[in-house]
Amino acid sequence: MDKSFWRAGHLPTLLSAFLYFDLAFMVWVLLGPLAIHIARDLGLSPAEKGLMVATPLLAGALLRLVMGVLVDHLKPKLAGAIGQLLVMAALAVAWLLGVHSFSQVMLLAVFLGVAGASFAAALPLASRWYPPHYQGAAMGIAGAGNSGTAIAALFAPGLAKLYGWNAVFGLALLPLMVVFLIYMAYAKDSPACPPPKRLSEYLKVLKERDAWWFMFLYGVTFGGFSGLASSLTVYFNDQYGLDPVQAGIYTAVCVFAGSLMRPIGGMVADRVGGIRSLSVIYLLASICLLLLSLEPPRAWMALVALVTGMLWLGMGNGAVFQLVPQRFSAELGVMTGLVGMAGGIGGFCLAAGLGYSKQLSGGYGPGLSLFAALSLCAWLGLLAVKHRWRNTWGALHIAGAKV
Repeated sequence: MDKSFWRAGHLPTLLSAFLYFDLAFMVWVLLGPLAIHIARDLGLSPAEKGLMVATPLLAGALLRLVMGVLVDHLKPKLAGAIGQLLVMAALAVAWLLGVHSFSQVMLLAVFLGVAGASFAAALPLASRWYPPHYQGAAMGIAGAGNSGTAIAALFAPGLAKLYGWNAVFGLALLPLMVVFLIYMAYAKDSPACPPPKRLSEYLKVLKERDAWWFMFLYGVTFGGFSGLASSLTVYFNDQYGLDPVQAGIYTAVCVFAGSLMRPIGGMVADRVGGIRSLSVIYLLASICLLLLSLEPPRAWMALVALVTGMLWLGMGNGAVFQLVPQRFSAELGVMTGLVGMAGGIGGFCLAAGLGYSKQLSGGYGPGLSLFAALSLCAWLGLLAVKHRWRNTWGALHIAGAKV
């Protein structure tokens, strides 16, 4: 990476945003790696398992819009601190009182959605320190905190086997508290934070066609990433009979691949333009998902298809957010919330859809093929808008940044 990047912004804030995002994502998808244990003890159906792992994604999606508004009114650091405290309080209650029914685990799932809303605070906190031509890299590094999903997949099943799944909620508090202290000590709001607007002004963004396009594009890339990250432990257990620990390892490999590629996707988009990189990404991601929907006979075959698909989806996450600050620099907080909300909704639809697909058809193929079709639609949609984007907002006012 260009050495001037590290001098262009505020490195302690960038790293603090990464750590905050990383641990928040670890908690956000925590029910996925624990789903096998929870479903066994609570007697859940495949559809209920899918709904359980999908609900934090939906709650996080809706709360991202709320967090986006808070970011612009309270500034990113304070908004993020409030979110972290709420998540730690919910985990502490679940650990101390226990979770004994499907309704209780669903209530916890809603509170874990607050962790998913971290997206709308962590990314503006970091990106506002950096100029337009480094937005892809800055938001990619901060956004690489979605590697926390790999941490959950790697360690949660083993800890649940040793200490019981309820104890995992208490154990998760330890790293969360450490990161909270680091965040409060080193993160700083950029002096370039725009003044707050009235709520009615935020809603005006929805009148822009480009806002809806970004929401759809991110709904596919991040929806695919988060939906699969939440569901793969159950998928490998149901489809190939892997035990929870081995299924968690397979899931962690897939999630780590996608997380690693997010900053790379942002940097590639900085160099060649977000439109050009996304045009390749959506097409290849759809092919990988379609191959997976054919239900490979061996777990390692599915692993190869998933790792490859997650690589492309991870790159897509970084590439979309290389474009967003260029088009909506003045409304970055609310747009981060809206686009992040759409990503969470996409993840909810995929995770819940996989559960219902398993219950109704006996396999995951139909759910995966539908999401492959959505990725292909995103590719076609991008072809439809790329000329307008390049010839209007992309060409007019962003010096040094590629569209």
